[in-house]
Amino acid sequence: MRTAIASARRVVVKAGSSSLTTPDGAIDAARIDALVDALAGWRTPDGGRGREVVFVSSGAIAAGMSPLGLPVRPRDLAIQQAAASVGQGLLIARYASSFARYGLGVGQVLLTADDMMRRSHHRNARRTLEQLLAFGVVPIVNENDTVATDEIRFGDNDRLAALVAHLVRADALILLSDVDALYTGDPRLPGSRRIEHVRGPADLDGVRLGGSGRVGTGGMVTKVEAARIAGVPVVLTDAASVRQALAGEDAGTYFHPPVTRPSARRQWLAHATTGQGRLRLDPGAVEAVVRRGKSLLPAGITGVEGDFSAGDPVDLCDEQGGLIARGLVNYDAGEIPDLMGRSTRWLARELGPEYEREIIHRDDLVVLANPETPSRSAAG
Repeated sequence: MRTAIASARRVVVKAGSSSLTTPDGAIDAARIDALVDALAGWRTPDGGRGREVVFVSSGAIAAGMSPLGLPVRPRDLAIQQAAASVGQGLLIARYASSFARYGLGVGQVLLTADDMMRRSHHRNARRTLEQLLAFGVVPIVNENDTVATDEIRFGDNDRLAALVAHLVRADALILLSDVDALYTGDPRLPGSRRIEHVRGPADLDGVRLGGSGRVGTGGMVTKVEAARIAGVPVVLTDAASVRQALAGEDAGTYFHPPVTRPSARRQWLAHATTGQGRLRLDPGAVEAVVRRGKSLLPAGITGVEGDFSAGDPVDLCDEQGGLIARGLVNYDAGEIPDLMGRSTRWLARELGPEYEREIIHRDDLVVLANPETPSRSAAG
């Protein structure tokens, strides 16, 4: 028994396109009803409201393919967006009808990568999801593929599901695929064996991760990455096994969570943001940021790249260009060259007290390098 899953009170469940559609891309009502049966049954086992589920659903583009006469998933961005526009309405209507059999309402929440990256949007999304859950409504989350660009290739919503798990402080994440577990190789070939537990990277040594399915965009690579960043217990299995997965039974592959769950803010910085520029650090600054948990001061910066504004996320790199951290910068890119190499005390005396502040405060900074492995710069 996987007790962390069995005792979970708030769970994010993600289903890929291949779990929701027929081979020709049309919505499969029977599959959706079966999935909703499992989710509603887990959520209200005794008719109460003690458990909460957030459902992350792919399938908008896939659902729009059949009505538009598209035999295969389109590659053209405009056609993808048109298919999503048609399919999203069909998909949410199907969910509303299916959950209504249990007296449950649904609320559609469409997100983009930009919504996850911008802190104010991130907070608004969290408030919306929390309020829906407070009303007893089942949030149905999907990418806003009708206006998306880069985010359409967001990993078939796997990474989005992991970020939503952080957003709502979920207790567990269930990733549903068209394969019942993670295998050491192609499960259709002899010699491939199911991996029951993943406790760390060593358990994945020698594992060959396959690509995406017939109508999705993700694959095992994106699912393993989602499990890595989720910060909570994760089960990877197929839609037919979702009841067993939610019950904590031996279904699929169980990814053990980290010993200490990172803060939501630092996980947001690490996995939901993209650096809008780069700052190069000298060895002393690398040591201070990575190993001693200090703020980044002007004295440790040796170079600035990119055009960013105060408040933007920027990447911190060592002198060889290796990524070590990311943080929210307190200055515009154009201001920093005049500050580099200076102490905050000198800057305050020469330029004014408003310059006696960090380039990036340690509370707005997440280390991406392994602090147990010194950076090449810090090692000298």
